Amino acid sequence: MPYTPVVPKGSAPPLAPYSPGTKVGTAAGSTVYVSGTLAIDKEGRTVGVGDAKAQTRFILESIRAVLEAAGGSLADIAFNHIFLKDLRDYAAMNEVYREFFPAQPPARYCIRADLVKPEFLVEIASIAHL
Repeated sequence: MPYTPVVPKGSAPPLAPYSPGTKVGTAAGSTVYVSGTLAIDKEGRTVGVGDAKAQTRFILESIRAVLEAAGGSLADIAFNHIFLKDLRDYAAMNEVYREFFPAQPPARYCIRADLVKPEFLVEIASIAHL
């Protein structure tokens, strides 16, 4: 099935060949896949160096922008994939995450992983159904 790339205005330049999101389906029902999102501003600078809360907040706002550009919202997320450089940041990430998903949070997993650059502490990828 063909897909449409989703690139919100003002999004960060990609670090590799990918789109911030892709939308698959019809107006009656579509799925949006949001690429692994990092704390990178539109000039390509890392946001919140050393601060997992700031990075989580920036990432979730970036995911919201992708979903809104596709015609959706954070409430449409069915699954989040969360990667932490250090599991000691788990509580900090969750504190911010709860603000964005206060009731009926989507399914998710969270693992420790080496991320693309050493200053990245958090990465989140999402799947949303519109």
